Amino acid sequence: MTSEILTDKNYSPRRISFDNIGAFQALVGEFNKNIKRIEKLLKVSISVKGNSLSIEGDTPVDELAERLIKQLYSLVRESYPIHLADIDQGVKMLCMDPGAKIREVLKEVIFTSDNKRPVTPKTWNQKQYIQAIRSFDIVFGIGPAGTGKTYLAMAMAMSAFSKKQLRRIILARPAVEAGEKLGFLPGDMHEKVNPYLRPLYDALHDMIDSEKVARMIERGDIEIAPIAFMRGRTLNDSFVILDEAQNTTSEQMKMFLTRLGYSSKAVITGDVTQIDLPDGVRSGLVEAQEILQHIEGISFVQFSDQDVVRHPLVQEIIKAYEKSGPNVRDRRY
Repeated sequence: MTSEILTDKNYSPRRISFDNIGAFQALVGEFNKNIKRIEKLLKVSISVKGNSLSIEGDTPVDELAERLIKQLYSLVRESYPIHLADIDQGVKMLCMDPGAKIREVLKEVIFTSDNKRPVTPKTWNQKQYIQAIRSFDIVFGIGPAGTGKTYLAMAMAMSAFSKKQLRRIILARPAVEAGEKLGFLPGDMHEKVNPYLRPLYDALHDMIDSEKVARMIERGDIEIAPIAFMRGRTLNDSFVILDEAQNTTSEQMKMFLTRLGYSSKAVITGDVTQIDLPDGVRSGLVEAQEILQHIEGISFVQFSDQDVVRHPLVQEIIKAYEKSGPNVRDRRY
């Protein structure tokens, strides 16, 4: 194994035997890739022999490794396909709370489609976010990039639509980016705004087939538009998602929130550390946090770098920027 073997402690290896050899092989992974990942993350040494393994490491890390492996094994016995990302998130959860129940998070399927991997929460905060969307008509998901704010909201929208709980899905975001104006881009209005809405299309295509996405958009089941197109409308029987809400102005945020009609839900997502509004313009998301925090029926879910489910380096990048202190853009909120 490639991990560091600890030899300066007086301990006996922890040995675990498994009664289902097929599930055990799925747990270990091809060429022991899952075991190697656990070794790397927890700095332990794990030996695999037959249908058992032994863990050598410093206490309490070896205990954590044992808890992780046993919980992952219970998942694969239920035919849950373990991915490296699941191991990463399992380690995070147990490091934050040694008593965490990984199964309670990973086994909750939000939405699944043909030939696509089921969408499930990966962290405890993500599970709380899903529960908030089920329970509240307006939910704010606020936190850094890669925490699944928009992706999970999209999955919840698709799930509700597939169960005929609503008539349409509306996806909106402000057409604001760092230093570039719509008027400077070529093409008509649709072609101008399309690049700003690309992340929403990406999430859709990751969950359902491209042809189905095109049909749903053509029928009007899914509508994707800049927030400016929301003015004057009343959105009934809809699941409305406002992405990149940190780039809304106060007026835009108020306008958006007051569009909500009967039998509708709204999920507002954003990262207040990535505001691209001009200097002197206050973020509507930041203001909404202050004004709406205590209104019954509205939920705020705060994500952190611990909820990042992208490449492991993304979490380290976020931590590095946080340690560097507030920059000029941050001072505007």
